[in-house]
Amino acid sequence: MVMSSEPMLKEASFYEKLDENRVRCKLCRHGCVITEGRRGICGVRENRSGTLYSLVYGLPCSWHVDPIEKKPLFHFFPGSKAFSIATVGCNFHCLHCQNHDISQMSEDDRQVFGHTVSPLEAVEMAYKSGCKSISYTYTEPTIFYEYAYDTARLAKERGIYNNFVTNGYIQDEPLKAILPYLDGANIDLKGFNEVVYRKICGADLNGVLDTIRLYKRLGIWIEITTLIIPGWNDSEDEIGGIARFIKNDLGAETPWHVSAFYPTHRLTDAPRSPHSTLHRARQIGIDEGLRYVYEGNIPGSDGENTYCYNCKKLIIRRYGYSIIEYNIEDGFCKYCNATIDGIGL
Repeated sequence: MVMSSEPMLKEASFYEKLDENRVRCKLCRHGCVITEGRRGICGVRENRSGTLYSLVYGLPCSWHVDPIEKKPLFHFFPGSKAFSIATVGCNFHCLHCQNHDISQMSEDDRQVFGHTVSPLEAVEMAYKSGCKSISYTYTEPTIFYEYAYDTARLAKERGIYNNFVTNGYIQDEPLKAILPYLDGANIDLKGFNEVVYRKICGADLNGVLDTIRLYKRLGIWIEITTLIIPGWNDSEDEIGGIARFIKNDLGAETPWHVSAFYPTHRLTDAPRSPHSTLHRARQIGIDEGLRYVYEGNIPGSDGENTYCYNCKKLIIRRYGYSIIEYNIEDGFCKYCNATIDGIGL
């Protein structure tokens, strides 16, 4: 493994060639039309003489062994370790991105950086670290799709599971193609207002909703996260709209994480999320009929715990990313024998 500042080239998947050496990327829902010598919105897919290349294949900028709860995935092998990996770049430009130093690429600096790590090397590191899964995370796995795909395929051969932590903007065909190797995902649903979605992220809300529905139809285990930002997406109407979408379109068994915002990057004029707002959001989700609603970024809150939807007893007690009490046996509530939804419980 060596540090590299020179882009690694691999012809991209999912694009079409157009006239005048232009290409249309068909990986994410932006569908960028890219002229020769330019890159897509993500900053890491470049048109060279009419061929689209990924610049980040085998070039992660960050990797780490994390608790799976950090993703957050609470119903996907709880208590296990995940090998988290990312490259630079993202197809969103969120005002509040906490990883903006690696996610936000600009046409001006055009710098692609990272360490040379092959898919096989990444899988070996995950295996030797005792990780149950590999999480493609920190930035956006869609933009390093080719690298994630090859790594996920090799991981499956070693008995390692795979999950995406994603903004939910991939097109249908790429998601269907990786389906045999992708077991779970935490998908950000950043709000339920089209105007706000465009202002905060530079993306289309309906495209995200369509992607989330497709994940569900394909049978990939999903959990939804919403960062509650005061003044942007914290109204009861909007929170209730998200809860109803999850219940009606995804199912009551889909976990929803409502997380506390703190000022960062270019969104520093909004205050931190009051704990009371998260408590209220969680209660709205429960009142709408969701089985599992969690409060994030508030260590020690009861909202971190999992309760049986049937008998209402506490079945997983958490503090931060640690599990300190576990009352599930072979996927069933120890008290009433109700099936607890998820993978590897």
